[in-house]
Amino acid sequence: MAQKNLQDPSRPHWPEAAQTLMALMHAEGEVARLSEREQLFSTLLVSVNAVLWALDWETRQVLYVSPAYERIFGRSADLLLADSDQWRDSIYPDDLDYAERSLAQVLDSGAVEDREYRIVTSDAQVRWLSDKCFINRQAEPGQPVIIVGIAEDITDKKHMETELLRLATTDALTQSSNRRHFFECAQQAFEHAQGKDEPLSFLMLDIDDFKIVNDTYGHQEGDNVLQRIAESGRAALRRGDLFGRIGGEEFAAVFPGCTPQMALQVAERLQREIQRLSFSHEGRTFAITISQGLTSLTAEDPNVESLFARADAAMYQAKREGKNRIVTT
Repeated sequence: MAQKNLQDPSRPHWPEAAQTLMALMHAEGEVARLSEREQLFSTLLVSVNAVLWALDWETRQVLYVSPAYERIFGRSADLLLADSDQWRDSIYPDDLDYAERSLAQVLDSGAVEDREYRIVTSDAQVRWLSDKCFINRQAEPGQPVIIVGIAEDITDKKHMETELLRLATTDALTQSSNRRHFFECAQQAFEHAQGKDEPLSFLMLDIDDFKIVNDTYGHQEGDNVLQRIAESGRAALRRGDLFGRIGGEEFAAVFPGCTPQMALQVAERLQREIQRLSFSHEGRTFAITISQGLTSLTAEDPNVESLFARADAAMYQAKREGKNRIVTT
């Protein structure tokens, strides 16, 4: 008697069904893992404080921009994708020419990694970007030239650099140039004046009897005097003049493009401004005076130190002649 086939032909063959089921489960797993990767990638793009972008060089169409664009620029990504000039119009006017020229350099070099420029956000804030860009080398011949890049917000870094520079070049008490920075700038002004055959004047000033001020009213009041002198100096000088505290109660100034006659007028104006100052300490008032030495560039001057030496000698001559005066040489 033949054995009866107990398998119902209307039902699928179990091994094949299991394989199909396993394949479906594997596919679903791959889809899930892909979705997880996409979510992770999306999360990373949102959290990174930099804009990833892609541009078709021929059409100037922005093909992609990451979510950080809206956060940093404060502008709509959809508007940028529709009109790439949105990015260009955001660039700080003084930096626009550089930003466009440096972007074009990528065509020759393949990569530009040192672009730094400013943008103006939608709420009128000025921010600094470090924008690196590269040509997509995977494109086939004849295909569009795609430039990809990453624009990082470096505003905080720039602010820190500015503050460090200020601390390195500024006298902490008077907020004037410190000695090192003053003489660096003075030497540059000297070389420019020599190269262009232009006039240049150098001024030294010293507070008369400053030790008496410190001994009588205290060092805090002495610091106040120094600060007020610095304020008067900055107010009396012309735009482009150099002014600095070079030690103790001594200050110096350089007047680029200033004839001896014009320099004397500036020094006299400063003398009058300081004579008007009035100080008060515990009900007692006092005034101060300064002695100044002024000199001008000659063909024989080898460097700015020679002007400094003459102005310094003239200042001490003013001290010997009775203080509160200007001696020119």
